[in-house]
Amino acid sequence: MSILGYFGVRNSMPAPPQQGHEIIVVQKKLNRVLAATGHTIDDVVNSPVIKRKILGFYKLHNWVERQSEISDLNRQWSAPSGL
Repeated sequence: MSILGYFGVRNSMPAPPQQGHEIIVVQKKLNRVLAATGHTIDDVVNSPVIKRKILGFYKLHNWVERQSEISDLNRQWSAPSGL
């Protein structure tokens, strides 16, 4: 660690991606649902109808994501081994 790191000054430039690495962008679930429906957090707070609509889409998003992970795991476990 350089001496600048002790004073809270860090290099703000990320390291360039290396071969064989992939960059993953994480999005928050609620932000994705709000963007897809075209509502803001203010709409959710002020309207009980929109709040229920967003809650339904949020639960649907979680369910789809969970099922996708389950199918990926099933595909990995049932893949033929290379022996």
